[in-house]
Amino acid sequence: MSKNHKIGAGLRHQHFPYLIEKPQISASWFEVISENFMNTSGYPMEVLLSIREDYPISLHGVSLNIAGSDDIDRDYLKKLKSLIGTIEPFNVSDHLCWTGMKKNNLHNLLPFPYSDEALEHIVGRVQYVQEFIGRPLILENLSAYLGVKDCKYTEAEFINEIAKRSGAKILLDINNIYVNAKNQKFNPHHYFDTIDPSYIAEIHLAGFTDMGEYLFDTHSCPVFPEVWKLYEYFLTKKNDIPTLIEWDEDIPEFEVLDQEVKKAISLWENSFD
Repeated sequence: MSKNHKIGAGLRHQHFPYLIEKPQISASWFEVISENFMNTSGYPMEVLLSIREDYPISLHGVSLNIAGSDDIDRDYLKKLKSLIGTIEPFNVSDHLCWTGMKKNNLHNLLPFPYSDEALEHIVGRVQYVQEFIGRPLILENLSAYLGVKDCKYTEAEFINEIAKRSGAKILLDINNIYVNAKNQKFNPHHYFDTIDPSYIAEIHLAGFTDMGEYLFDTHSCPVFPEVWKLYEYFLTKKNDIPTLIEWDEDIPEFEVLDQEVKKAISLWENSFD
């Protein structure tokens, strides 16, 4: 990392003009959406390569469909591997979900049952992807608005098993855990007490929207106090993991995003006291 702390920000095109001037900022790294750079060699890539000169980059995908039933898209993997070779990211991640079926991407990150059958299916696919790209894959826990009944594993247990059996790592999205805990009515602290910190390679923090009857994972506002508290709780278990501030809708000026980065830095620093 380029600074003592490990707090980063999501890179969005709205901030290109500001960041290309190389201002002094608090973020020590950036994460980009893989698909936004897999099919371009123009201005977006020029900006990314410029930022890459000064900051480490993490690649985060949304289309791998790791829990899907169709074969893994080899053309997608070829493009991803090429991007990895160009950017040399420190992490490559995607979501633990399915996104549709052949020739019909639903453009949603969808849940599935936490069963032995699903575990075996996903572990095999993860190993295939890792062999193809030549590095560990990092999988993010899902924001889900319903659960599947009669699962053998909790989500945390299931993700632990994937990491243990496949060699993959975990991207722990703390906002997703809080949203799911409220929507599905479970204690989020139990999740943190179950997940194995040694498997976690990255953390995400973001804001949600309170829809009244449920919470909606929109990434459209600052991180909520309840999510900051869960982050503090996790830091008591492990405090050396790169942490990202996500903001994907109603994107503000970069200075606002960087204020969220500063909050995370403060909590991270306090975890060493």
